[in-house]
Order: sequence, then structure tokens, then C-alpha cells
Amino acid sequence: MASLTVRQLDDRLKKLLRLRAARSGRSVEDEVRTILRDAAEEGGSRAADLIEPPASPTKRGAAVSRPAAPAGAKRVLLVIGGGIAAYKSLDLIRRLKERGISVRCILTKAAEQFVTPLSASALLGERVFTDLFDLSGEFDIGHIRLARETDLIVVAPATADLMAKLAGGHADDLATTVLLATTAKILLAPAMNPRMWANKATQRNLAQLIADGIALVGPNEGEMAEALERGLGRMAEPLEIASAIEKLLSVQPMQLLQGRRVLVTSGPTHEPIDPVRYIANRSSGKQGHAIAEAAAAAGADVTLVSGPVNVTHPPGVKVVEVETAREMLQAVESALPVDVAIFAAAVADWRVANAGVQKLKKQAGKATPELSLVENPDILATIAKRKMQRPRLVIGFAAETENINANARAKLASKGCDWILANDVSPQSGVMGGDCNTITVRASGVEAWKPQSKDEVAATLITRIADALRGSK
Repeated sequence: MASLTVRQLDDRLKKLLRLRAARSGRSVEDEVRTILRDAAEEGGSRAADLIEPPASPTKRGAAVSRPAAPAGAKRVLLVIGGGIAAYKSLDLIRRLKERGISVRCILTKAAEQFVTPLSASALLGERVFTDLFDLSGEFDIGHIRLARETDLIVVAPATADLMAKLAGGHADDLATTVLLATTAKILLAPAMNPRMWANKATQRNLAQLIADGIALVGPNEGEMAEALERGLGRMAEPLEIASAIEKLLSVQPMQLLQGRRVLVTSGPTHEPIDPVRYIANRSSGKQGHAIAEAAAAAGADVTLVSGPVNVTHPPGVKVVEVETAREMLQAVESALPVDVAIFAAAVADWRVANAGVQKLKKQAGKATPELSLVENPDILATIAKRKMQRPRLVIGFAAETENINANARAKLASKGCDWILANDVSPQSGVMGGDCNTITVRASGVEAWKPQSKDEVAATLITRIADALRGSK
């Protein structure tokens, strides 16, 4: 019998072979044997017909073909490195498939100490790749195919060892060989002990990787797997990585909140002293407006109740402009029912009991007029404690200048809301009126987000909300 290799076949047949092999969970070599055996048993049926993937199993026990990725779907090759954060990468696979992204996966040998090829392949719906010298995958230069047949390579977790190898151009296993052989964009999600991250060697490798054009997401700051260890080194959360992937692939964001109604409050309130003076605060409305815009981009029907701001209202949302806390509460109650209410406005806690009808005049020799203050309605607590038409998810902000965590914990308990997003708004933080924010989320647990722009905070919050709503069904 004449010798025949896959490399001698035309491109169409190669593609069909690989597709059929992936769907049946076999190597290309095993798939060729299956096709030849079936061809012989069926008495000369055309091999090309057998190569075409069957639409459905034809006999009991036959392998069920898995649905192909949508036509034109973006392709991601996920490299899972050997760190405790590897378990998060299984969730990342699910997140990417939800977004219609085609995913293939390489597990390093170290990664197999934390997750199994079986668990990853079950989520993928196809085999995972582990060995550079796997004869079933390498007889047609499988590692080169993996390097080329992808739009983006994501390394999550990217350990210190993997980063060092990539920076130095090493290629001693399947993962590093593919990384060295690819021309696709590479995204790293670093994860390691804070001291390893801060090490001069790691920072030197990081600088080289950035200079080489490799993209990063994270690491974040927080608790480590090791007891009493905390710092910069936590792998970014799967939703953060998925968002970074979408941006690099220029994928249209998912309509995560399609069919949902979202209410957002934003900006300060102005509490009049007289017709020309008022009590206010330094809130710019940038964060609340960014949240409303992100919710609208995610497909939600958004009502934005805005105090007096100098920022442009986002497109595609219903805007209700108010001045005072009482007006804001009335507008919020009129917007109900909603699925989610996000109270990002910095509402004045007090107002003047009897605001002057005319401008208060300073008169020589007379005492300074006394301003009697009364408490404004607590909008967050009022909505969170409603018996009727309470939103499924009520989210408040705790803008603090001291004892941030303790004050946020107390506010979560007293207001009756579901989440509190705490941030430091002291003058040195630059948050009030600035473009960046650092958030700590308190709900059933505590989650610290890395410092990021207010637009990024908004996008992260919307993905968290969508996930919570989906999980509550």
C-alpha cells in the first residue's frame, strides 16, 4: 500500500479531518483510521463523504457530534499555567463560550496538578492539549497549527515561570513552543505570590514582555492562597479577563442586561439656603453617568436620575434632572419597578430647615444668621427596605474619607441594601471630580478591585450585576 500522510492531502480535506476529529474527541490519526475502516466496511463508499462530519449519530453508542462555533466566531487559545488560580480558568472557559467565542486549551504539566484535562475538556467539548511530543497530535505539526489557528492566545494564570520563559524566548514544552511560534496577539493574566511579583527578575521580565507588545490584565490586590498573605498578585477575575479579551478581539459586548430595567442615581444634590446659595458637595457625576452608559450598552432600559452636573448625559438612557434630595427620592420612586437600582449619587445628608425666600443679606453690626439643618430622606435605605416594588438588586456607594472598611460594613448592615461599593474620597485620592476610582465591594463577602478608570469600574460592575441576576433565577 502506498504511503500517505496528512500533509499530502489538500487543505479542504485537512480542515474537514480536523473538524471531524475534534467533534468525535479523537486525534486526527485515529480519525483517519476510523474513516478508512468505515470505508472498507461499507464496500467502497466515497471517503470524502465519510470525512464530512455526520449531522447526528447513526447507531447506538456512536459519538455525538458537538455543535460548531458560530460562523465567523473569534478563536482563543487558552494556556492554563501551573498556579492555584488555575481553577478560575475553568470559569473563564464558560464565560468565553457564553460570548460565542471558540476556545481551545493547552494545559502545562504544572497546571495538571491543579485542574485535570478531563475537567477542561468537559467544558470545552473537545480534547485539551498537554504534550509537545504527543504523536497523535504532532504527526501533522500540531503545535504550529495551534499557534496559527487562533486570533488570540490567553495565558491564565501566567505564572512567574511562564513569564520568564516567554521573555527569554524559551520553548521547552507545548505551551512555550506555541507562544514562541504564534503571530497572534498574546494576553497574560499574571498570578503569583506578591513577593514573586515584586521580585526584580519578574519586573525585568514584565518590562520585556510589555516592550514586546504583549497585553496584560491584572494582577489584582487581595488575599493570597497562603495563610496571612496579602498583596498584589491575585489573578484577575474571569469576568475581567473576558472583558479584556473582548476588547482585544473587538468583539461586540454581550447584551448582558437585555430586557432588564436599571435605575441609576448620579451627581450631587443642591440644597438651597436662599435663592442664590446652596449646600452641595464635590461629586462630578462621572461615576454614576459611566454606570448608566455601561448598563445601556449592555442592553438595559436605563433611567438616570441626575443631580446638577457638568458632564454630558449618556446616550440611550432616560434622564430625569433634579436639584434636591427630596426631588431625587420622588424621581426614583416614580421610576419603579426596576430590576436593579444603583445609588451612585452623593446625596446631601442635610438641608436648611427654612430656606430664605429672598437672598440673605449681610448687615454691618448684626450677627451672622444661624442655619438650622434637618436631615434629608435616606434614598438608599428607603428603596432597599420597601415591601413593595423593591428592586431585585439594590446597590449603594459608601464614599468615605476614613475607616473605609468599617464604615462600609456598618452602612451595608444599616441600609438594608444588597451590595455596598466603598471608595476613598479623601482629597488626596483625587476620586471626587477625577477620572479614576478604587472600589471595594461588600456583599456576602469582600472583593477589592484594582485602581481603574471610572469607565472600567462601570463595565466591571455591569458584568457582576448580570452574573448575579443570572444566578438568582
